[in-house]
Amino acid sequence: MTAFTDETRARAREIIARYPADRSRSALLPLLHLVQAEEGYVSPAGVAFCAEVLGLNKAQVGAVASFYTMYKRRPTGDWLVSVCTNTMCDVLGGQKVYDTLAEHLGVGHDETTADGKITLEHAECLAACDYGPVMTVNYDYFDGVDPQTAVDLVDELRAGGRPTPSRGARLCTLKEMSIQLAGFADEREGAVADGVPGEPTLRGLRLAQQHGISAPGFDPNAPIRSGQAGDKPAPATPAKAAPTGSTAPDVPAPDRKSPQVRTAETRQPDAKTAVPDAPGTRVPTGGTPPTPRDAQAAEAAGAAANKPAGDAKPAGDDAEAQKRNLSEAESTAIGSANDKGAKK
Repeated sequence: MTAFTDETRARAREIIARYPADRSRSALLPLLHLVQAEEGYVSPAGVAFCAEVLGLNKAQVGAVASFYTMYKRRPTGDWLVSVCTNTMCDVLGGQKVYDTLAEHLGVGHDETTADGKITLEHAECLAACDYGPVMTVNYDYFDGVDPQTAVDLVDELRAGGRPTPSRGARLCTLKEMSIQLAGFADEREGAVADGVPGEPTLRGLRLAQQHGISAPGFDPNAPIRSGQAGDKPAPATPAKAAPTGSTAPDVPAPDRKSPQVRTAETRQPDAKTAVPDAPGTRVPTGGTPPTPRDAQAAEAAGAAANKPAGDAKPAGDDAEAQKRNLSEAESTAIGSANDKGAKK
């Protein structure tokens, strides 16, 4: 089992401290990125680590880690190369790009080269149809690729280079990217360099400027209404409800009455009463509808029998582990603040 570094444990406490004490399980997603930043994937040890610091059981952590594709469950290369093979990119040659890379690298889908540098995968869609065929390296875009440019790109990566993406910031390895997704800044010089906009994205703007097209009556200097006196909106006209085809009688709903009470009052859902919306049924009119007090009692009984889901931890959660980590995070923050004050 991996022994995570003291730095990783300190960062884990910092992540947990970002959330309210009774919502600490919300820290799970950045914690999974954190362990991936150290190991290059979310290993069984990483799952156990997240479960330990959050007081969850491993099944709960594993369920989340296996749901999102950005969390890799086996060792992954420094460079995750994703090639879009969906309809638009496929028509433009995406599948040929993928096949060429697979043959050149000697790996298939979700496999890593022997030197541990590159993991190849085909992607169903990279949401960049107007730049197809596209591929990404650690989710940064390379547009309009062909088999030869794709081969040149992976060769440069294997040689230690960092090609410039078509759009976006500078390339970073999978581990460097994961630490950023965990919520920590990229300290590399020039890491947040300005990217350039893609020409297809700007095409509509250029056509509008060329032909003098603008939104009718648009004034970019128009003030935004503040909601102060004199800026009252016109009263809304209530729309007439369209017929629903239901056999349920129309019952005026008093203000501030919950939907559950309204349903109880109109449907009378007991074993002898047909549901109004069921096909071919009609609501009997001879019975006595329940009083509002009866409906409120029924609603209260239902609420008592079905407690709302919250962060009252289910079986397997260890609240003591959460309290311990939060306490450590608070003491670390106080110590850091004292150190800064002493330096000043």
